[in-house]
Amino acid sequence: MTDNHRLTSHLATSSAPDSAADATSHLRQEYDAWQALFEAQTPLAQGFLEAQARQLAEALTQRDPPSQLRFTLLDRVVLDVPTHGASQPAEVPNDQREQLAGGLLDRVTGGGVDKVLRQRLAELEQSPNRAVAVGAGLLRHATAMHMVHGMLPAGRSVTYTALPGEEIPSIPVGGPLEPESAITATTDAIVEEGENESGRGELLVPYVPAARRFYLPQWVAFDDQDRLLVNSIGEAEAMVASMQRFVDVLHEAVALAVYMVVDDEYQRKRYGMLGQLVNQGRALARVQTGEIIRTIKARAEAHDLNRGLSLSLPYFDDQTLRVESHDFVVIPAGRIMFVAALVVRAARQEQAKVAQDTRFNASTRRHLLSLLEMLVRAFS
Repeated sequence: MTDNHRLTSHLATSSAPDSAADATSHLRQEYDAWQALFEAQTPLAQGFLEAQARQLAEALTQRDPPSQLRFTLLDRVVLDVPTHGASQPAEVPNDQREQLAGGLLDRVTGGGVDKVLRQRLAELEQSPNRAVAVGAGLLRHATAMHMVHGMLPAGRSVTYTALPGEEIPSIPVGGPLEPESAITATTDAIVEEGENESGRGELLVPYVPAARRFYLPQWVAFDDQDRLLVNSIGEAEAMVASMQRFVDVLHEAVALAVYMVVDDEYQRKRYGMLGQLVNQGRALARVQTGEIIRTIKARAEAHDLNRGLSLSLPYFDDQTLRVESHDFVVIPAGRIMFVAALVVRAARQEQAKVAQDTRFNASTRRHLLSLLEMLVRAFS
């Protein structure tokens, strides 16, 4: 085994984990090893790594990421965690410091910049020059750490419970009217400047109790009765999109360095935001379904549905963590008079199909069936 594998050689040669606990222990050792090695670098080197990591993380998480990523390895790398005193750093050859990941060919072939970066770092980590290999590993670690610790806001301490038969806890635990603190924390309030308060500073306005039960109250659009807490459905959709991006950044960090799953901050942020996203995503789907029902009734009264009716029913998919659409035909195109019973029949037929559809997991299926039941009740 070559020298560049020395840091984690005990991981590579160990037998396959026999249980989830073994796998977690395996990842914990790898996480601790890289964190200790990062901390063994000089303060100047750590600052350099953090600057490079910030640049890479921001590029990876852009809505339209660039086709190429440029980054620079450290010039001098401490290769081992010192046991006594300081460890002498090794030099990275000048011709290997400047690196490029991605290009036009990768864009044409559909290779995302995140995949290209992971591949390039993996190649560098296999370098026979141990300074290059460890430098690339440190940059990977610093980038994943910045995604989890530096890019995402920290939220409240929350506890969720799962509905019967579901895996993702999404119902906040605690009374809906928990007492307000005498001192409003920044995580409990929004900042507003009153119309007549110019020049007098910012006004902290507490979030409603329903919002304070979640990890990030500023992204809570619905209470537990699906009442809108913001100004419009569009604003609620933007909040759900923000939560999705939050979770996407966490997933990107783990894709870059799988051992990040044992990071305490990652666990807190994933738990807090995942429950909030599922809760609010389902509420958004229910409210949008209610809007569809009202639209159908209004158009029916105006005799505007006698040429056919197709629906795109929104639902929140627990697997993709997105609001998806379930499309089906209520009335075929043609001159058929609208009758409410046709909506009931079509919804019942879709319920039978969804109940047998293996593409949905149990919780998503139950959620979609409940939305179809809303149509049944509205038009029965």
